[in-house]
Amino acid sequence: MADFAMPDFVLRGATVVHPDRAPARQDILVLKGKIEAILEPGASAPAGIPEQRADGLHVFPGCIDAHVHFGMGEKITEYATETVYAAQGGITTVLGYFLNNEAYSDVYRREQEFARTRCHVDYGFHFSTANELHIEELGRYIADYGVTSFKYFMNFKGEEGRYLGLDGTDDGFFFDLLAKSSTVGRPMMVCHTENIEIVNRLRQRVQAAGGITLKDWASCKPALTEAEPAIRAMFMAEQLGARVYFPHVSTRLTLDEVRFWRKRYDQVFIETCPHYLTHTEDSDLGGMGKANPPFHASDDREALWEAVADGTIDVVASDHVARRRVTKDKSMWLASQGFPGTATILPVLLSEGYHKRGISLQRLCQVVTSGPARVFDLAPLKGAIAAGADADLTLVDLNRERTVRASEFGSYADYSLYEGWTLKGWPIQTIVRGRVVMNEGQVTGPEGYGQYLWRRLGQPPVAGKLA
Repeated sequence: MADFAMPDFVLRGATVVHPDRAPARQDILVLKGKIEAILEPGASAPAGIPEQRADGLHVFPGCIDAHVHFGMGEKITEYATETVYAAQGGITTVLGYFLNNEAYSDVYRREQEFARTRCHVDYGFHFSTANELHIEELGRYIADYGVTSFKYFMNFKGEEGRYLGLDGTDDGFFFDLLAKSSTVGRPMMVCHTENIEIVNRLRQRVQAAGGITLKDWASCKPALTEAEPAIRAMFMAEQLGARVYFPHVSTRLTLDEVRFWRKRYDQVFIETCPHYLTHTEDSDLGGMGKANPPFHASDDREALWEAVADGTIDVVASDHVARRRVTKDKSMWLASQGFPGTATILPVLLSEGYHKRGISLQRLCQVVTSGPARVFDLAPLKGAIAAGADADLTLVDLNRERTVRASEFGSYADYSLYEGWTLKGWPIQTIVRGRVVMNEGQVTGPEGYGQYLWRRLGQPPVAGKLA
């Protein structure tokens, strides 16, 4: 395909995939990095506008990875390497989590110094809340830094969070945090649901019995330990008027409880990750497959696909961590948790969801475009192919097959859970605000092209604004 040298062009010949209606053959007029109009095939465009062909391809709104962790790899360069990796997977926007015990005013300025000159795609931040100062300053973070989503680890009680330098908290802290959120505009509260008291007792027994497999790791964290805190969080959110979001949901039991609870309170949103859609506790990956939450049974995997298909799941995101293989290639109890995944979100959904399970392109589009855009205050700038939106486009060849090789991607991480897997359906071009940043696997855009997304509650974000 030809490269788009200018942000003004008309894209012709493709099938446009929309999150709110069936795919259709349409042309897209882009002016000054924005979508100016959706045209009928062959309709006239302004004189002098370059025409680009995308025959046989499908065009998605630029995909969004709403769950990325920065700070786990090579600090100085990871905003470059991990956004290269994102662009290679058709991702045009990433939202990164920070887990800190200090005031976020300092964290924000420090991270922007790394990010603003290195990102290849647009980006935003989530802050994790870990101490009383964070509750006190919650409103400031929204107003002063454009952050409208905050993570709370329900498992970080006692010493659990010490490896990240975080203080232990309790349900009283969580109560005050949700109450505060309801007074500062109801930002999205992202809750890591895990009953650590039960987990700790089970883990002691499993380790004492010599458990060393992924199935043993999963047995320390059965479905109840994910679902029970979710029930508690939903009840407290309802009582306090807060909104809650559960990342990396991994079990049928949690899905069932969320479905039940949404009948009485609909401000509950959920995410799963590609690895829970593809891997189970029976995997022989050993420490390479260690995650939190763990892989579960094949029935849980199929339940998650059912929830993607029926609309229960709002977002599919990677939980991307750019650690090196050496941190994973250890015994189960010493291996680090998590793995890289941004670049394979869309290929996994297309190969395993569309081709193998017949899930519609419209539905898959929702969980990686309009879903995260709606939940995290990115709409209408992001998440749709519509007049006035940023010209973020992911061009996909649905029939392209490619074998995953970590060495061919740009992440600091040097491995992939999908190494050697052949996936069908790959992005071949990634366009951010009208400019190609990836073409046929090669990143073409410069470092620093990505803009910060200053998010606002109930309003469109402001691209490029910094404090």
